[in-house]
Amino acid sequence: MADQKYPEPTVGALIFNSENKLFLMTSPKWRGKYVVPGGHIEVGETIREALKREIKEETDLDIFNIKFISVQEFIFGKEFHQRKHFIFLDYACRTNSKDVVLNNEGKDYVWVSLEEALSLPLEPYTRNTILKFKEKYIDKNGRFLL
Repeated sequence: MADQKYPEPTVGALIFNSENKLFLMTSPKWRGKYVVPGGHIEVGETIREALKREIKEETDLDIFNIKFISVQEFIFGKEFHQRKHFIFLDYACRTNSKDVVLNNEGKDYVWVSLEEALSLPLEPYTRNTILKFKEKYIDKNGRFLL
C-alpha cells in the first residue's frame, strides 16, 4: 500500500425511512461492526453528489432531505482494516426506497430505531454520528427534525 500524502475526505449518512428507522450495515472493512454507507468524494463532484452516488452504489437506496451533522477526523485508527487518515463528513437523510441491494462494501443490514442502534456493535465513529444526530435533530419531545 502506498503511503497517503493527504487525508482522504469521505461522506457518509444516517439514512432514515418513513418510520424513522435507521439503516445500518456491517462492513468487513470495519471489522464486521455496524456502519453507515459512504465513501470518497471523487474529483469534480460535489459533496452531495458524492453522498448520493456512494449510497446508491453501496445500498441501491435513493436519498433526499440531506442535512449536515458533523465532521470527524479518523487518523490511523485500528478500527479500519488499513492504515488511513480520513476526514468524515457526516450527514442524515431520508429514503422512500424499500429494497436494499448491498454491494461488496456491506455484508448484512438492519433497519432499527436510534435506541436499538446504540445497542448494536457499532464502529465508534458511527456511534458518535448517531449521538450528534440526536443532539441536533431530535427535539426535547423526541420528535425528528429531519
